[in-house]
Amino acid sequence: MLNYRLKNYFSISFIALSLLTTTSVFGQKTRPPAMKEINPLAKAGDFIDVNVAPYPESNFTPAQLVTDVLVGASPTCGTPNISNVTISPNQPVTDNNRFWGYFNKGTSQFPFDEGIVLTTGFARKAGNLAETFTLGDVTGTNSDPDLVAATNPSAALHNAVVLEFDFVPASTQMKFNYIFASEEYDGGFPCLGYDDAFALLLKPNTPGATYTNIAVLPGGAGPVTATNIVPASFSCGPINAQYFGSLPPNQTNYYGRTIPLEATATVIPGQSYHIKMVIADARDSGYDSAVFLEAGSFDIGVQILNPNGVALPAEVEMCDNTPQSLTASVQVPGATYQWSLNGNIISGATNPTYVATAPGVYSIQVFVPGNQCPGEASVTILGGTSPVVNNITFTQCYAPGNVNFNLNLTTTAISSTPGVTYAFYEDLADAQAQNANVIANPGAFSSPGNVTVYALVKSGFCPKIAEIQLVKAPQITVDIAPPPAINCTNPQVTLLATSSTYPAGSVFSWVATNGGYIFSGANTLTPVVAAGGNYTLTITKAYQPGDVVCSATGTVTVQENFTPPTVTVSASDMKVCAGYPVVLTATGGATYVWNTNASPLNVITVAPTQTTTYTVYSVGANGCQSTNPATITIEVIPAITTTLQPVAGQICVGDSIILDAGAGPAYTYEWKDEDDIVIGNSQTVTVDEMGIYTVTIGNGECTATFSTQVVQAQIPQVINADFQTNTLTLTASNPSNGPLEYSIDNGFTWQDSNVFTNVAANITLNLQVRVKHTSCVGELPFFTLHIQNVITPNGDGVNDVLDLSGISRYKDFGASVYDRYGKEIWRATKDAAIWTGRFQSKTLPTSTYWYQVKYEDPANKNPINKTGWIMLKNRE
Repeated sequence: MLNYRLKNYFSISFIALSLLTTTSVFGQKTRPPAMKEINPLAKAGDFIDVNVAPYPESNFTPAQLVTDVLVGASPTCGTPNISNVTISPNQPVTDNNRFWGYFNKGTSQFPFDEGIVLTTGFARKAGNLAETFTLGDVTGTNSDPDLVAATNPSAALHNAVVLEFDFVPASTQMKFNYIFASEEYDGGFPCLGYDDAFALLLKPNTPGATYTNIAVLPGGAGPVTATNIVPASFSCGPINAQYFGSLPPNQTNYYGRTIPLEATATVIPGQSYHIKMVIADARDSGYDSAVFLEAGSFDIGVQILNPNGVALPAEVEMCDNTPQSLTASVQVPGATYQWSLNGNIISGATNPTYVATAPGVYSIQVFVPGNQCPGEASVTILGGTSPVVNNITFTQCYAPGNVNFNLNLTTTAISSTPGVTYAFYEDLADAQAQNANVIANPGAFSSPGNVTVYALVKSGFCPKIAEIQLVKAPQITVDIAPPPAINCTNPQVTLLATSSTYPAGSVFSWVATNGGYIFSGANTLTPVVAAGGNYTLTITKAYQPGDVVCSATGTVTVQENFTPPTVTVSASDMKVCAGYPVVLTATGGATYVWNTNASPLNVITVAPTQTTTYTVYSVGANGCQSTNPATITIEVIPAITTTLQPVAGQICVGDSIILDAGAGPAYTYEWKDEDDIVIGNSQTVTVDEMGIYTVTIGNGECTATFSTQVVQAQIPQVINADFQTNTLTLTASNPSNGPLEYSIDNGFTWQDSNVFTNVAANITLNLQVRVKHTSCVGELPFFTLHIQNVITPNGDGVNDVLDLSGISRYKDFGASVYDRYGKEIWRATKDAAIWTGRFQSKTLPTSTYWYQVKYEDPANKNPINKTGWIMLKNRE
């Protein structure tokens, strides 16, 4: 605000005017004069600047204000589309009390930065300084018939101010923004019919055309007047109160103003139009009204639209050269188009729509038939590159209920693009809208986990959204089983923490204290420890991003016991006979180690056969063995022995046998038969009956009883006799399994060998076999068959015949002789088993003949089949 606009509030006495409280219709006709003194506090605050230096526009003519301020002149068009600008009353720019002019918001909070003001009083009083009295200056003009026709006021109009001009639109729509302000908002006047009138009248410059008021409220809510926009603070309100701005302070000297309103109309590009902006007081001239027209808002040209048909702002952001569709708002028959980039014509870009693929200033010129100047519009596309982002999972350590997630730790994992900014949202739609519904405290965001939040990452104006999956880590619990004590049995103990719960990838670490020693596995769930002490397990799991480390610990105590036990031993007898049982008893331990027995029991039974010293160690419950053993010596008297065998021998009926118990020092004997009858008292005894015999031998200290058996000898039998080349080999059965002896001379001589040599051929022998020392004999008659190769029937008694009579009584005996032609020339019978070399009593010629002999072997019962040749020599 300029220095001269420093507020000079005058201290004046408040004059209570009774007419201000008058609300009757009569009061409308007797409203007090405009020069009512006002409380200076009622219009406090900064004011807009109106028609003051150093703004050059304050010296603009009405035509300049329209073309350069309201519309904004184009320096490229020699003949503007605005013409015939007039104002009424037509006051010179030098008139300080003119009813129109230029305003600038200065340092105030007025909604428009600058523009044109039309008032029914002095324009300078619209702002600058706080006015002491009600604004009620007179323009000297009367009503306006077009305004009356448009607004149909309830009373006569006065002080009409008119700004009008012709224009040729380059677009299908014209529009501008305005604010209506009035002193009529003082007291109860809006409810008493003081409807100061305002209209924006538009018509085409064609014969017979009529005006249309475009200064109307949306939705057919009526004209813009002090009586049609009434806030709820008035007795007749609210009426269209949503369009009311504020009572003082409102950056002006008027008692009330509206919010910024928009006047729009559909027009034909290239068609000439006339617009008339008119404002007037109603009923009297005592209370002024004004209209503020926003600079640059009178749009009759081309706009650049997005694909949705919405006008683009002056600057548009393009990320990653994403194609941006630009469309001229004017598309009428006969129009031509030319797009430019950074002031350079784009070759071939002559359509209403152009797709931009790179940053820069894009301009469109639209040449509409009948319009002297092309419609022009431009938009600046700012280029940017979207950051590279990653969807991540962010883990926080387990705790019951909600946990706090420090989302700030995720940024480096989400994006490595330098210079980006981050905002975190719970809702994807909010992140996409880039609104203010951010997570208020991302450093401690409370969540139960298993939810997704969103990071809006911006590199400049280019955004990307990353998903952050919030996960509450699985709970880690340390569960160590109670360990056994370390002792001699278990010098090392494996700690078992396998029942612990933990996520995959966890790290295990044991620490020993109070004498503990970890032998191996310090980074496993099953370490081996070798000393008593305290052992603490820490299970740790690290998560990225954020270096979040979750852990749990547990401690277990291992006891240690290496104290050895003591041991004693006692015996049931200290001196015993050999082999007699002795019970040894040890005490002092849980188990025992004996030198002669694998039993771990404390009581064992031994049967020493010689004097023996026994040692025993005790082993305590801790597995530790006594340092020294206990010993005990058991004296053993030498054992009584015997030569008597379990089977003394075999006898046949009528035989006898001598039983010998063997000799020993100071031995005494007592023999008994199986009827327990004593049969002898010496070392030997002769018995002739089969049975079991016992002998009890004593040596003065110990006795020992032995038994032997005399068994029935079973008769062996010759089961095979093999005679080959004067050697006879016998094979006999031996059912009693006793030693055998053999005889082939009818029992005259006996031998242990079963092979006899120098045995004559073709004789009958009585083969015999028996168990030695018995009289039981097995017998078998046997013929030592030998068939000679030559017979000479010459009567000399040597080889005269083939004699088979020795075997003719054998079972299945048969024999035949054949000539060389296979003719049977002789057949033996049991009673005729000698061949004399004849055939049918005729002497056969000398020749070679063939024989076949068969019979059942008398010993082994096998069939025998002998064949061969024989030379017959007869005298010729």
